[in-house]
Amino acid sequence: MRTINQSKINRFLFFILLVTQTEVSLAQFSRHIVWLKNKGNNSYTLSNPTPYLSTRALDRRTRYTITIDSTDLPVSPSYLTQLRNIPGITILNVSKWLNAVCIQSTDATALNTVQTLPFVQQVAGLAARTSPTTKTKEKFIRDEDILPILNPTTAKLTGDYYNYGTTAAQEVKLHRAEFLHNIGLRGAGMQVAVLDGGFYNFNTLPAFDSINRSGRVLSTWDFVSRNQQVQDDHPHGMQCLSTIAANLPGQFVGKAPQASFHLFRTEDVNSEYPIEEFNWVCGAERADSSGADLISSSLGYFDFDNPVFNYTYQQMNGRSTICVKGADLAAKKGLLVFNSAGNEGSGAWRYIITPADGDSVIAVGAVNAAGSVASFSSYGPSSDGRIKPELASVGLAAVVQTTSGGIGAANGTSFACPNMAGLATCLWQGFPEFNNMKIVDALKKAASRYTTPNDRIGYGIPDLKNAFAFLLSEYATCTATNNNCVVSLNWKSKDVSAMQYIIERKLPTENAYRVISQPFGTGGSQLSNTTYTYQDRLQGISAGTIQYRVSQVIDTSVATRQVVLLDSASISLTSPCLNTDDITDILWIYPNPLTGASKEKFIINLLEAKQNLSITCHDKTGKLIGIYRFSKPAGIFTSGELPFKPASNGVYVLTLWDDETKLDTKEWIVNY
Repeated sequence: MRTINQSKINRFLFFILLVTQTEVSLAQFSRHIVWLKNKGNNSYTLSNPTPYLSTRALDRRTRYTITIDSTDLPVSPSYLTQLRNIPGITILNVSKWLNAVCIQSTDATALNTVQTLPFVQQVAGLAARTSPTTKTKEKFIRDEDILPILNPTTAKLTGDYYNYGTTAAQEVKLHRAEFLHNIGLRGAGMQVAVLDGGFYNFNTLPAFDSINRSGRVLSTWDFVSRNQQVQDDHPHGMQCLSTIAANLPGQFVGKAPQASFHLFRTEDVNSEYPIEEFNWVCGAERADSSGADLISSSLGYFDFDNPVFNYTYQQMNGRSTICVKGADLAAKKGLLVFNSAGNEGSGAWRYIITPADGDSVIAVGAVNAAGSVASFSSYGPSSDGRIKPELASVGLAAVVQTTSGGIGAANGTSFACPNMAGLATCLWQGFPEFNNMKIVDALKKAASRYTTPNDRIGYGIPDLKNAFAFLLSEYATCTATNNNCVVSLNWKSKDVSAMQYIIERKLPTENAYRVISQPFGTGGSQLSNTTYTYQDRLQGISAGTIQYRVSQVIDTSVATRQVVLLDSASISLTSPCLNTDDITDILWIYPNPLTGASKEKFIINLLEAKQNLSITCHDKTGKLIGIYRFSKPAGIFTSGELPFKPASNGVYVLTLWDDETKLDTKEWIVNY
């Protein structure tokens, strides 16, 4: 992940994207960006972040060891007050990550006053004034070409938790994501921030009944109109949201229907200016501060209403645009950031658009439900040669909620992005121990072109079952300890009760592993963290290294069987373990006779614990050679050498005592 610090962001303000007074008069623009020199005179501190970061945002930083730094500090309240006090200046939005303020003004005197403030580094035009009722550009024309799905209903498939609907099921099964849903990973407890151009009637359309009734729309904000109303704007964001959140059994179920959401309108569909990039960064900041886990953004930029702002392909390098700075900072703060790759594959531009070019942004290309790439999906790579897009999901004939309340099919990487974000939400729900980049790594490794990425779908279409398997093997651990020829095999994993473990062992005399146990999990119907112990009683085993390995059958149906190797462990036997089932006496010593350089061992064949045991050794004349006092835990007890040695060859008598009670007597032949 590329590191971004405040000084680099401040230097960025001189980039050619921003139109300064030396290029075009500020009077041409009604909205401007004010870049600040520092965050001085700030009442907020790094040592007390609770006023500006939610508990959930702080928990994310703690869990993933993310340092709170100067970019987290809000813009100086003193600076904002001084800007507000200038007649003719209206503050629109504020970015702490960029340390910049978006203002509105057409007053040249006021703008000049702003420029002369000692804490202001630069003022630059961001956008012209546009009529609120006149659309100058239709940004989502491809995405709005929605065809109704005439018969979306299907009977529930045997074994699946959700009845997805005919077409929606094809999308889910392209990624084998029904596996996640079936083991309880449906997005519960996860928060997704959706950045878009509006969420028309999300509060009344049927696909969103579940999230509305359960209060899982946690916050809304319109960065364009600066209010909380996002349901009265463009439908594009609503359609994107539906691919994740829909829950219409038998018709349309989304990819993470139990997740919670923050809905932020950052896009002004009536115009195309860099101010929307600034809004995007503000939306990402709010997602972070609110405690969101992921960002799904189906927005992108490369050309503008005023061509002086236009980007070149060379600037799609992950470090040149306003919004890509914010996107990579969001990832640095621990969020998983998904962005549509763009719909320029058939056009003159052809390539991905920003912020999909971000170093830590997952650009998502579009395929159909059969896995064939959509012609309109933007090409990679980034201009500095990185694999883009990284992943692909369904964006050709993708199932969405329509504005009329029906179910439709829409085209665009706009829908591939939330489809992929929803799947990642469920995967991450199962592995909160891993950070955002670990989840990305698993998705890439589980994708269809991981070893042969290309410029159309990058690493390919992720298989979510394989991604789960990869993370499970990373999470699980296994250890083995030996205590008197009883090996305790301890392991941790995650499971549901329908999953099964396979315990295998390889003895010193064996060339292959052999299954010794196949216990089922205890995790119930919801995936949970579990720990287990298996005891292997060694009998008739020669000295040497004994190897164990634990695998997990992650399938919940006998129709399939995917086995994941979790971990392995080994122990070293310095002396053999005898077959104690053949021992009927209480005291047993071996080898007997004791010859040459052999070392004796003795076994106490008593199951209960004993505190005052002793072994006495006498020669044939009755002379005491030695006495050994000891205690034993519960179970058959095997010990090492006696603390005394007969001085000469002969026959000796060993007696086992429990305090003053004789338990057993054995002859011991010593022949050095």
